[in-house]
Amino acid sequence: MKPVWFTFLNGSDIEQLEPTDIEILDAVEEGLRAQGLGETVVEPRVHLMPDPAFNGHFNVLRGYVAPLALAGVKIVGDYVDNYQAGLPSEMALLNLFDPRTGMPVAVLDATAITEMRTGALTALGARHLARPDARVLGHIGARATSYWNVRLLDRIFDLTEIRVHSRRPESREAFAERLERELGKPVIVTEDWKTCVEGADIVVEASRLERPQPLLKTEWIAPGALVVPYGTNSAVEITLTDIMDKIVVDDWGQAHAGPFGALRAHVDSGRLDEASLHGELGEIVAGRKPGRESADETNLFWHRGLSLSDIALGAALLKKAEERGLGQKLRFS
Repeated sequence: MKPVWFTFLNGSDIEQLEPTDIEILDAVEEGLRAQGLGETVVEPRVHLMPDPAFNGHFNVLRGYVAPLALAGVKIVGDYVDNYQAGLPSEMALLNLFDPRTGMPVAVLDATAITEMRTGALTALGARHLARPDARVLGHIGARATSYWNVRLLDRIFDLTEIRVHSRRPESREAFAERLERELGKPVIVTEDWKTCVEGADIVVEASRLERPQPLLKTEWIAPGALVVPYGTNSAVEITLTDIMDKIVVDDWGQAHAGPFGALRAHVDSGRLDEASLHGELGEIVAGRKPGRESADETNLFWHRGLSLSDIALGAALLKKAEERGLGQKLRFS
């Protein structure tokens, strides 16, 4: 058998590539468009929980993007208490394969990829579902994906007011300082959920709750706003979906399956089903369904995280690494 080689990109390689905001958004949008055109396969994510005492679990995401000629599997650990050991709460590996032969193409440190593609999904959802004149953001949560949420939302909307809140004062203060340094504009740190989200044009809920708890009140959501909840455990009230004109997800197959997710109770109780769902974001990106159609629509975008986004962004970074001579060639067989 002839030798088989694959590329390994470590975290330092990914950092040196310095993907721009536009490169990230374009790559993730390419994956969404392929999904909307029916040119992908998405398997609902599965979970491995080694021991409840560890307060964490693994997510396994699987998919295939035909236009990119790549299949991929990402394994990401989600451990809430990692900050106590100075570690990211989410660390990941992305494996890319040739879908025609099954042979490995690349292995990438996907920790930063996960953060960037999550922020891109939030921002692209807002591009299609928020008001074009949205300028006030209320953001709950300060984990690594939160930075990319705010950065990429600001890239699209040029926000004039950014409010942030998180459970730990030290985390929200550090988050705000980073945003002010990187974005060059003031950030308001709030002491509670209500002050953060009430009346905001775009509300993002990326909290790190240990169990479902309805901390985000439906009455705080302004008419015409977009709400993007994606916490592992639900932080919203059961009534949130009642006020929505459009509810959009990244992938219905995984949204209505599994034990986790911001709208888990809404699906399990029948409040959200395929009939009441407006559609998937990929369908909107591909032009098969409309996004926001009026200024007074109140919309919701729920994303669980797409393997397709990991594959699409991973492919873009792999191409950039080849152009720059970064990464290691490892012999598989």
